[in-house]
Order: sequence, then structure tokens, then C-alpha cells
Amino acid sequence: MEPTRLHDIPEYQLAKYPKETAIATKEGGSWKGYSTRELIDTADRIALGLMALGVAPGDKVAIASGNRSEWCVVDQAILRIGAIGVPIYPTSSAEDYGYVLEHSGSKVIFSANAEIHGKALAAKGSAPQLAHLFTFDQVSGARHWTEVAAMANDGDRPTLQRYKDQVGNGDLATIIYTSGTTGRPKGVMLTHGNILSNVMASTTRFPVDSSARCISFLPLSHIYERMLMYMYLYNGVSIHFQESLDDLGDRIREVAPDVFTAVPRLLEKIYDKIVAKGDALTGVKRKLFFWALELGHRYEVHGRSAWYDIQLALARKLIFSKWQAALGGKTRVVASGSAALQPRLARVFNAAGIPVMEGYGLTESSPVICVNDLRNDGLRFGTVGRPIPGVQVRIAADGEILAKGPNIMVGYYKDEEMTRQTIDEDGWLHTGDIGEITTEGFLRITDRKKEIFKTSGGKYVAPQVMENKLKASRFIEQVMVIGENRKFPAALIVPEFNFLKDYCERKGIPFTSREQVIADQRIHDRIFQEVEAANQGLGQWEQVKKIVLLPAELTIDGGELTPTLKLRRKPILAKYADRIERIYGE
Repeated sequence: MEPTRLHDIPEYQLAKYPKETAIATKEGGSWKGYSTRELIDTADRIALGLMALGVAPGDKVAIASGNRSEWCVVDQAILRIGAIGVPIYPTSSAEDYGYVLEHSGSKVIFSANAEIHGKALAAKGSAPQLAHLFTFDQVSGARHWTEVAAMANDGDRPTLQRYKDQVGNGDLATIIYTSGTTGRPKGVMLTHGNILSNVMASTTRFPVDSSARCISFLPLSHIYERMLMYMYLYNGVSIHFQESLDDLGDRIREVAPDVFTAVPRLLEKIYDKIVAKGDALTGVKRKLFFWALELGHRYEVHGRSAWYDIQLALARKLIFSKWQAALGGKTRVVASGSAALQPRLARVFNAAGIPVMEGYGLTESSPVICVNDLRNDGLRFGTVGRPIPGVQVRIAADGEILAKGPNIMVGYYKDEEMTRQTIDEDGWLHTGDIGEITTEGFLRITDRKKEIFKTSGGKYVAPQVMENKLKASRFIEQVMVIGENRKFPAALIVPEFNFLKDYCERKGIPFTSREQVIADQRIHDRIFQEVEAANQGLGQWEQVKKIVLLPAELTIDGGELTPTLKLRRKPILAKYADRIERIYGE
């Protein structure tokens, strides 16, 4: 039988694709896996242990951890009881931990390690209902998660079975607190049916089968990777969890995944590393590398000449095969989401035989609304694909993208007013994004509705258009376009300092520190050349007229980025207010 609740998925896998390794995490130098049967049995034991602690249907249980097998097991345990999972980003501040735990009313929290456990302990003061704290790592003075299974009472199995059976497709499965670029996080309420509908519909765009392996490293606390976890389980794909990005390259080569998900930021870093290695080559090898790169940047889905395809086959054999090997050599699809992907990256990776498929969605839509597909003529660069089955998309009069379907959230937890503002009377989700639908039915995102600003001259500027153009430069790591109520747009730019160091060495420019190098007028002028190139084709009022170079990356810990790596514009403007005033005062 097809699953109707999220906790049915492992049983479905057991019946259809029983796996020796359903999930795995690397521990102590080797991969520790759970078979499908072990995943089910362990989840049941944890569920019984939670019941012994007093967790009942409708209660909230929090998980704050990077990606590891324990996350998946505990999540399945929570779902089996009919309780509600509350994931928390590991990197969230102690203040946010306090808010989420108190607002959700979570009774139990599972923390990955000592640092996160410390934040949970600190939050206990503002969340008095939080009764039980456990850790996945062995942490001195903390209760280990295995203690929960040890509390299981087999006499409670009939009650657990009753709880499982009572869970309905429309029952709440999770409350996900969105990171938000401003203000307090909002608790998005998603049902079993919301997420499961997205699993089923997204599977139609999923070109791998039960023989596949994946590596999962984007945060499970975000609905993007979490829905995919359920989709992998549903399709019998062996999941290899990776908690840290530090040794991600090694783990990818080790796992040799058929599929993984990425955010554009990661793909940009992979691309920049590859280009830097190519730049270090000499002679014929260097010429061949950049010939292949230029060929890749011209890649099109349709209309390629026979001569182009002959050259591409040669480039794949000589150059791009090494790109494929760096990702394990078996990659059949990379799903990209969370932010806009530069079309040039989509082109070059697809030319290299690494199918990067850009998609689009929100936490509020469980999350996928659209996604590209290499099959069935379903790929167009510069778009996020066609809507998935069952999901409708239309463009409002003001250009806002609206979506409707079984994947749309119930609403925001304890916030009816915000729910009414976001989902209209006819059930359309107002995404806050601006876009257009092509004649072929592909959705193109052009900007964020709330991020479009007006200059003092009364002209509207869509900052993401310029930001995406500038991020294509090898000189630029991060960028934010500003100019609300100002005379003209400007940009805060974090240079790509590794590339800049090589550039300075070649040009004989001193590089003693980041502060010193960004103060060098030659560097300022060279980066402004990149800005002037990006300005081409834009209206005079849209063009960036001045830049501020920043010495440090914008980070999650610094409060400038959300956990999904989106710009938090207001904190950034506040942090660099003095520098901004100086350029507008000049």
C-alpha cells in the first residue's frame, strides 16, 4: 500500500525495497548504517521510550542537530506517536532557541552535541515546560539519547500501535520555524499530507531508482532536505548523512552519490575551486581547460550544432571527466534550491555531464513548487522549471507568484493574522516572490517583492537582478545592492579573497591583510570594472554607481545571513551604516 502518513514510509520501503543500508553516518572512521528493519525497530523503541516520559499525541518534541542517522530515527519515533516534531537550526542563537522552545511548547529536546545542549539548557529558563534534554553525542552531565530506548516498555506496544493508526493524513506532523530575514521566526505548520504530497509529486522529477545512493548534508532542520529525506526513503535510495561541511569533498568522493542537493552558494564554491585549479595549469593543459570552460558557458538545451556536440564530447573526455570524478563519478542529478542559481553555472555543470536541476519552493509549500527535469524536455536555464503535479501557479496583477495545492501549509502557529495575510480566501499562497511564466510553462523568478526598493528619484530597483550578475564575477564572493530612498543604487561587496590574493601576486600588488588590500585604490577600481560590466543592459536608475568593499564574509553567526544563507538586509545595513553614509555623503 502507498503510504498515507510519513511514518508509513519506512514500512513501505521494507515491503518494496528492503535495504541493508537505509541510512548511515560516518562514526569513528567507518560508516555505521541502519537497515530498513533496524530503522523501524529503533524508531519504535524510541517512541516507546518517549511515551514512558509522558509524550502523547499532539505533544511537541524538538531536534537540534546536524544531519546524522539519529535525526532520522528520532523523527520517525515522534511521527509514530502522533506527536509533532520541532526542528531547530543548530546554528541558531541561544535567544532563538529560547523563543522556539517556549513558543512551540516543546516538552523534550534532542541536541547533537555539548554546544547545542548548552543553548538548550540556557533556553530552559524561558521554556519551563521543557522537561527532558538528551544528546546524540556523549556529553558530560547530559542524558544520552540511548537512555530513551532503554525506558521503552513493551507493554505499551498496543498503545503505540493505536497511536500510529490514529494519525490522519491531515494531522500536524511538524512546526518549522522559518529563519526569516527580519523579525521573529514564524512557525510553519505542515501536515503529514502536505509533506507526503510533495514527496509523491517530486518523485516524478526524480531520475534515480532504488539502486541509488545519496549524500545528505543540507540541514534537515529545513523542509527542503527533510522532504528529500522522506523521498529518498520512499524511493529506496540509501542515505549517507554528513554533519559537517569541513570534509564534504572527501565524503562525496567516498559515497559516490547518484544524487545530492545543494544551494547555489556551494555550487559557486565548487566551481571557483575548479577554475582556480585550472588557472594554475600551464601551457596546453591550461588552454584546453579554458577552452572547455568557454564551451560549457555556451551550452544550450536545444539548438546545439553537430560541431558543438563533437567538441563537447571531447571536452567531457579530456576535462569534464575530472569534474565528475571530484563528485564521485556517478552523479545523475544535483537538485539546487533555496536561492537563485546563476544560469552560467547551470549551463557549465550540465555541459560537464553533471545535471544540476534548479527548483523553487518555500517552507510554507512543503517546499517544492517547481523544479527542472533533464527528462521530457523539462529543463530551461534561467528558470526554476515547471510546477510539479498537483500544484498550480499563477502570477498576480502586481507580479507576485501565487501557488495552490495539497502541499500548502495549514498556517503559522499561534498567528492567525499572519496566516490570513499569506494564504488568501481562495487558498492561494502569496509567496512574496516576483516572477513570470514563460510560454512553455516554465517559472522564472525575478525578485523578492519585499526587497524591491525605490530610490529617492521614485524609480523601483530589483536588487537580486544585479546581485546575481555580480556574483558571476571571480572577484566577488558576496554582494548586497542597496539604495532605498537614496539617489542611486550602491553595492556592499565582499571580495573573493583567495582569488584576490593570486591576482595581487600576479600584478605585484601588496596583500598584507584584508583591510589593507580593500583600501588599495587599484583593487577598488578593478572590482568596479566588474560592476560596470554587470551594469550593461540595465536602466540608468538601476545601475550601481558606487561600491563598498568589506573585509569579512557575511555569516550566519554574525547575524547577516539566515541559516539558509539568505541576506538579512536590515542587520547588514545597520552594521555598515557608517560606511554607507560615507559613500552617499561623498
